[in-house]
Amino acid sequence: MSRTLRLVLSFALSLLFLLVTAPAQATSLVTVLRYDPSRAAEFVSVVNQAAQVWNSSVTNVRLVQGTPANFVVYADNGWPRALPTGLGRGTIWIGREATSQGYNHLRIATHEIGHILGLPDRRTGLCSDLMSGSSAPVSCANANPSSAERAEVNRNFAGGTPAVEFGRLHVNR
Repeated sequence: MSRTLRLVLSFALSLLFLLVTAPAQATSLVTVLRYDPSRAAEFVSVVNQAAQVWNSSVTNVRLVQGTPANFVVYADNGWPRALPTGLGRGTIWIGREATSQGYNHLRIATHEIGHILGLPDRRTGLCSDLMSGSSAPVSCANANPSSAERAEVNRNFAGGTPAVEFGRLHVNR
């Protein structure tokens, strides 16, 4: 056997050994979404907290404040609502009508971001379901997505088909 062939064979066997003995590592892509809360008035810090709730809850999407933004958050005097235009894109309004009635600000912001992440309203009435929205009691302060909601967002950003209807205004009233 020629010296060149032995060298190539030795290299190939070494590479194969490294591939076989190296620990398996999961390769998952993380989608980074930029959001702009600059027009959210008194709710800017709540929107930032809601982004952190999602960041600590899901593994393959990260929300970071910045522009150009994938979604923008406004404050207004109406009811909270979201207009998702595509997965991770759209507009959110944190409406003062619900906050003045005593609904939890952080729950509202986290819920509306859930629409941008592909989750529809599910009026279960359960405080443990973030996407139950205003069907849960006004006293509900849970701003964390359930395990099913977290899994659904992870599936959405892993190529799944989001259940939310894009291009439709979502008002949970």
